[in-house]
Amino acid sequence: MSIPFPPMKRPLVAILRGVKPEETEAIVGVLIEAGMTAIEIPLNSPDPFRSIAMAVKQAPSGVLIGAGTVLTAADVDRLDEVGGKLMVSPNVDTEVLARARDHAMITMPGVFSPTEALLAARAGASSLKFFPASVLGASGIAAIRAVLPAGVMIAAVGGVSDQNFAEYVKAGIRAFGLGSSLYKPGMTAAEIAVRARVTIEAYDRAVADAD
Repeated sequence: MSIPFPPMKRPLVAILRGVKPEETEAIVGVLIEAGMTAIEIPLNSPDPFRSIAMAVKQAPSGVLIGAGTVLTAADVDRLDEVGGKLMVSPNVDTEVLARARDHAMITMPGVFSPTEALLAARAGASSLKFFPASVLGASGIAAIRAVLPAGVMIAAVGGVSDQNFAEYVKAGIRAFGLGSSLYKPGMTAAEIAVRARVTIEAYDRAVADAD
């Protein structure tokens, strides 16, 4: 039984790979203010669980905070301890997915092929993170989607930005993970705020044009 991905006006996940705890509060603040509704701090960032705990305390109800690059069940347990509710992984590990489900987390495992996507769906994933989307392209993801169970949430991650939302949205993909187009280590909160506003405006425009 999967934990469904919650309904969101904009299912956009901000990926803060490399963020430091001392930067977290300001960056998370501008992202939430801009309208981002999910924030992922990958575990290969400096002191990630401290940053996640800070973000959890700061985020209002309805904003998902969690970890990316989650590779072990122990990582999932630690994520639960600091209050994270979003578990993003680069692969499909059924043990990791089961542990996250035990903790009532939203899960987003990384997939690339129909085999991986179907395995993740069977394992109860909340959503499927097609990565790297830049290699598959919108048409490639759409082709794989045709063989997946109806209603499975699809997200495109890797090479997706305000520059190419439209082609993915036209293919029926509405959820995205946004990394370097939104945040790179060393960027100031003010710079990130500008990027977040541009991103959200582009997303809203792409959705409006497709509807």
